[in-house]
Amino acid sequence: MVLAWLIAIVLVVLTVVIHYESLRLLSGHLDALTLPVRVRARMVLVMLAIFLTHIVEVLIFALGYIVAARAFGMGTLIGETEASFQDFVYYSLVSYTSLGLGDIFPTGGLRLITGIEALTGLLMITWSASFTFLYMQRFWKLGRNGPGGEG
Repeated sequence: MVLAWLIAIVLVVLTVVIHYESLRLLSGHLDALTLPVRVRARMVLVMLAIFLTHIVEVLIFALGYIVAARAFGMGTLIGETEASFQDFVYYSLVSYTSLGLGDIFPTGGLRLITGIEALTGLLMITWSASFTFLYMQRFWKLGRNGPGGEG
């Protein structure tokens, strides 16, 4: 169980660092954007970047499950699965979003990692929502008063 906690902590730290750096880079590039880019195009860019960030985070957890299951024998996925890479990615996506369809179940230490992933996904999704809200406010002001005005 200690190993499951350690793997979960490493996955959370990686996820938080990736999320922070992605939002920081996105923020810096959007602020530096001087071309008359329309407000809608900026928001589409924000949403695509955030979406890709979440996909990377899901993949990190999927790889964590694979390492925990195959390298450390900490459990596996059972149910409608062959425990392939695609199944681990699907399972990670379902866990990260807290969707929890129930067609695949973790065993052993993977259960703890699953719970931690659901909590992490919830935090990252709300962080993204906050970031998006703040940028929407800035872009709407830009649209009314500045370049690319779509107010």
